[in-house]
Amino acid sequence: MISTLRTAPAIGLLTATVALTGCGALGDDSEGITVAAGFYPLAYVAEQVAGDHAEVVNLTKPGQEPHDSELTIAKTAAIAGADLVIVSGGFQPPVEAGIEQNATGTVLDVAEVLDLEPAAGADGAGHEHGSQEGHEGHDHGDLGDLDPHFWHDPLLMADLGDEVADELADLDPEHARDYQQNAAVLRERLTELDQEFADGLAHCERDIVVVSHDAFGYLRRYGLEFEPIAGLSPGAEPTPADLQRLQRLVRDNGITTVFSERLASSAMADSLADDLGVRTEVLDPIEGLTEDTADEDYVSLMEANLQALRKANGC
Repeated sequence: MISTLRTAPAIGLLTATVALTGCGALGDDSEGITVAAGFYPLAYVAEQVAGDHAEVVNLTKPGQEPHDSELTIAKTAAIAGADLVIVSGGFQPPVEAGIEQNATGTVLDVAEVLDLEPAAGADGAGHEHGSQEGHEGHDHGDLGDLDPHFWHDPLLMADLGDEVADELADLDPEHARDYQQNAAVLRERLTELDQEFADGLAHCERDIVVVSHDAFGYLRRYGLEFEPIAGLSPGAEPTPADLQRLQRLVRDNGITTVFSERLASSAMADSLADDLGVRTEVLDPIEGLTEDTADEDYVSLMEANLQALRKANGC
């Protein structure tokens, strides 16, 4: 895991890069706080809590799968110039390595401050996706048997908002009250979203959902059971035995829909659905925005996922 505060030595090339590119990327020409966030859900929370008092930079560009996000000169400059860096330890190893080497401000690792859930199958039962490493170059090994996709639980997102508010208040005491109030407003909206899910999924004909990869485990708290084609990383490949088991599961339980997702190939989901004569729909893992969702935000995407789940499960 990444420690909560770290200072890196000055590096000539990096210093020059920050001087040349930092103002445009980070808003260093203002007196505000600068925040660098590893990927979209972290950036969303930071923006909601910071309001107008901070510039928030997303270290994963729109349309990019955060697992595939590599460190660039611009990202290194953003990390080095940020007063606060927010990361989910173990989720983006290359970005985290850059933070380890270059962060000069406070580093908030959400894996250290939030109550993450065990990954499905982490106890050795069923699929053991939670303990696998290196799927197609991705690695969740630093998380052990914990599921990193916490943002599908709105209440954990609210908890992150509180943590971000505390860090920003320490960095910028003049606006501490604003940060706390913004976090409270965010918590109220996310609590409403949590209730929407609880009510919307309370009475369904089915509770089993087949998805591309194991990114939706935190939605189990609403009574759903997720069956992933792949593991925690979207590039994982299912075995023939996995596919045969899923085919039986779909047929035996009257499942109508196999969910693919944005930011990753839909080939596995499409193939399974075609073989079984069922629909494919999109369930967004909300790891980042795309051209199609540029006008959406975390809440609207969660609500779209809720409607897709209700339709698929006969709720």
